[in-house]
Amino acid sequence: MPEIPDEMNAIDPAGPGGPEVLQLVRRPVPEPGPDEVLVRIAAAGVNRPDVLQRRGLYPPPPGAPSIPGLEIAGAIVDMGDGVAKEIHGLPVCALVAGGGYAEYAVVRADMCLPVPRGLSMVEAAAMPETLFTVWTNLFERGYARDGEMVLVHGGTSGIGTMAIALAKLFGLKILVTCGSDDKCARAEALGADGAINYREQDFAEAVKDFTGGRGVDIVLDMVGGDYFPRNLACLADDGRHVSIAVQHGAEADLNLFDVMRRRLTITGSTLRPRSREFKELVAQELLGAVWPHVEAGALRPVIDSTFPLAQAAAAHERMESGQHVGKIVLTV
Repeated sequence: MPEIPDEMNAIDPAGPGGPEVLQLVRRPVPEPGPDEVLVRIAAAGVNRPDVLQRRGLYPPPPGAPSIPGLEIAGAIVDMGDGVAKEIHGLPVCALVAGGGYAEYAVVRADMCLPVPRGLSMVEAAAMPETLFTVWTNLFERGYARDGEMVLVHGGTSGIGTMAIALAKLFGLKILVTCGSDDKCARAEALGADGAINYREQDFAEAVKDFTGGRGVDIVLDMVGGDYFPRNLACLADDGRHVSIAVQHGAEADLNLFDVMRRRLTITGSTLRPRSREFKELVAQELLGAVWPHVEAGALRPVIDSTFPLAQAAAAHERMESGQHVGKIVLTV
């Protein structure tokens, strides 16, 4: 194996700004501490929180690197105390609190998922953030059960495409919203039971029509703001609303009597600030419940495009254009 250098290439902006601040710089290679591993990164996923961090709207949690990037894939090249030496060289992917836009990153060993044969490093890097997010919010906070129907906004986003894939694996029916007829067609081709062009239709009315007036069991929402009351109108009695982002704002109108009368549940979560212990627990749940489908080739992420690390600015421009379908990945 090549020697581990003292320095590495990384994207680590000095301050907030547009995509142009994403320039290569030299940074020290991090050293793994107890129970940690050092991963030589082959690919890193690009996610909406990276864009918010670049703009100065989503700072890293305490102790996290200032280097953006929440998911990586690569090979373990060094281990801290308490980590079995036998895993040296193992290809893994992992959710990280930051540090993905670089040549090396430190990860807790228990956060690593093995990359099986047949899964490329680009595909592996595109999975952790959306997989952790959809699993914890749709299945744990939303209590999704076999046969239920879900509404997911942003059906061709990374979150949306992962939600479609998991819905199909776990016996859910899924409706999605998209911003064009072409994207609706793509979502249905990926397995969505129905897709609503929110620019052409009132999605709440379309949901009622699709479900014969009943509504859906769960709404997974990343929009917030003015979508919130409309989302509640989409829910069946005893439905669950799960918020994971607030692209239209963090404030919304709420009719409490309607919540009481229809026995609705309103919940949500953010993943990045959660504790190491929580994330390690989720990683082990995914390893048992979802990873066998990855190993069997039944679960694969949708890849929109790849960019070299040095072109991270172009990757962010692609994401902000809203034209992508699935995940954008940096190759290292």
